Amino acid sequence: MKRLLGPLTAALLLSACSQTPTTVPPRTVDLGARLSLPAVQTFAGTWSVEEASLPAWLTVSPLGGTGDVRLTVTADRARGTRAAADQATLSGQITVVWQHGAESGRTTWTVTADQYTLTGRVVDAAKVQGADVGTRAATTPAPAPEARGVIVKYRSAAAQSVALGRDVPAVRLGEAAQERTRGALARLNVPAAERRDLGGRAVRLETGDVEAALRTLRADPNVEYAVPNAVLRAQGLAAPVVPTDSYAGLQWAYRLLGYGSVWRDMEGGAYTRPVTVAVVDSGVRYDHPDLEGQLYGPGDGALDVLGFRAAGTDVSGYDNGDGDGPDLDPTDPDTPGRTGGSHGTHVSGIIAARWGEIRQACPECSTSGVVGAAYRAPVRVLPVRAIDAQGDAEIADVALAVRYAAGLPVTLEGKAFTNPHPAQVVNLSLGGDVDAETAQPLCDAVADAARAGALVVAAAGNGSGTRPFYPAACEGAVAVGSVTLSGASAPVRASYSSVYPQVALAAPGGVNPQDATFFGGGTLNGQPFPDLIFSTEWDYAKDQPTYLAESGTSQAAPQVSALAALLLSKGVTTGREDTLARLEATATDLGAPGRDDQFGFGMINAAAALGAPAVSDTLGVRVQDARGNAFQPALDPLGRFSAFLPDGTFRVVGGRDRDDNGVYGEANEPRAEGSATLGPGRTSAALGDLTPQP
Repeated sequence: MKRLLGPLTAALLLSACSQTPTTVPPRTVDLGARLSLPAVQTFAGTWSVEEASLPAWLTVSPLGGTGDVRLTVTADRARGTRAAADQATLSGQITVVWQHGAESGRTTWTVTADQYTLTGRVVDAAKVQGADVGTRAATTPAPAPEARGVIVKYRSAAAQSVALGRDVPAVRLGEAAQERTRGALARLNVPAAERRDLGGRAVRLETGDVEAALRTLRADPNVEYAVPNAVLRAQGLAAPVVPTDSYAGLQWAYRLLGYGSVWRDMEGGAYTRPVTVAVVDSGVRYDHPDLEGQLYGPGDGALDVLGFRAAGTDVSGYDNGDGDGPDLDPTDPDTPGRTGGSHGTHVSGIIAARWGEIRQACPECSTSGVVGAAYRAPVRVLPVRAIDAQGDAEIADVALAVRYAAGLPVTLEGKAFTNPHPAQVVNLSLGGDVDAETAQPLCDAVADAARAGALVVAAAGNGSGTRPFYPAACEGAVAVGSVTLSGASAPVRASYSSVYPQVALAAPGGVNPQDATFFGGGTLNGQPFPDLIFSTEWDYAKDQPTYLAESGTSQAAPQVSALAALLLSKGVTTGREDTLARLEATATDLGAPGRDDQFGFGMINAAAALGAPAVSDTLGVRVQDARGNAFQPALDPLGRFSAFLPDGTFRVVGGRDRDDNGVYGEANEPRAEGSATLGPGRTSAALGDLTPQP
């Protein structure tokens, strides 16, 4: 019996080792620097992956099967990287649900992925950052200050008198000494009229060649010293204008565009030219107190182009909402049972809502409300109603409205109408996913308006995909995409904003409410306020004015229209072409370098476009990838940063923020730029020093 024991034991052990597991055990899948990795676990039953439990940055395929668990795990690191770029490793979990016979269970697999590393340093050219930059600072000469002529101090009052062209007796200053001083001034060719007595034996001399003047004067024995008449400037910054209206703190878009600086500039009085912005939309509520005095009214160019067909006159029974046809009153009507808001009122408030105290329209209504971009500039909104009370607009009506807004005559139901205030800017916060052939009448109207000198600004669409929206995609229109806050210096494309080649510019339109973020920092009724666009609205249920947070390219377009109007009002530009060129040239480039389908030429920059004064002066860095993601690594006291990033091609801008919008190195600010591509083939990169220059 003892001789049989050994072989029997061995057979039992062999059988146990070859048995297929009847459960799925926990495990760790370490991607390291890889983008994807197969993971295999022997198993004899059926299994599935809970897709809903996957973190956003992980995808798994297949999601189920029978037998061995064979998964391919793929990391989209960009979806898991925080704006601060401060995680060296991403970690997430996969839940595997399994069943073997009567047994079942849930098992967690942990997935880890190393981030890629980008390092560098932002070096302030104006300041020594630390002991290790001493050599650089010492060997880089500071730029010479601007000088307007020279100041020379003479050793005696008599010599000063000679320099000023006065007669001096020889007994006070020898003839030879007088000749030396006169000769020096003669060689400098500084006429007597350009010599100014500064007192204390000093003279200011107007001369263009400062260096030559200093050499000549310092060689005169009668001169005590000669120095440049250097230009000194105020060292303090202008303070940004911060409106005090009740809800102004929720209007983060204006700060992002640098309006604190613009409004300070506006108080200098340079914005004097009247500008009309036509808002072709659902009409407007003239009885909203925050819009009083900001709109052209009935009988003053405002127009409703919508026709009216009473119920029973055709198969649609169409009623545009106000009970009549085209007329001079584009009020957004209060139809029975209406509960939605007034789209045109929301858009108009972004451009031109009043500042300061307003009429209180109801006991619970605000007495100051919101603010509009126009502030003190003479910019007025011309409402043109082309969207009915159901929120629909016909191509024919919009085409008529665009032509009318631009000052072209139109005929409505046999009656001719001509706009007495042709709009320099036409805002179209509307559009549709129609094909180019169907949209041709719209595009013809946009072309006519452009030839008439109007800049037509249109919402690029909220389709999130790549299909063009019209009329934004029409030649001659300015298609505006939407950006929102990211938690980093640079904003990002709003997820709903359509992406296609005709997108020309981007502007704040707010976050998709389904993915609400709260980077703006505002609070409303004690609760954090999401990054939406807050503006004037109408409560049709209560029939009273209100304010509402909305998001969309409809909210982005009027940001561009408002800035275009301010360029014209200040006289920075004078017409359609140079206004568009200025908007594009001063935009903050986002995403891939240059124009791209997400952002066009970039996010508009009001402070840069209008040449507004500096209201801040901070040093920082912004990191963006070609997909449009934004990251904000911290700088240490020496300006160094280490960013843990996903795979991709990155632009790194070190720069100063001078318009207090938190975005470093824009068109009007000192900047230095570097780039690097990271991924499995290059897991780290060092950019070295970035020294912002004007």
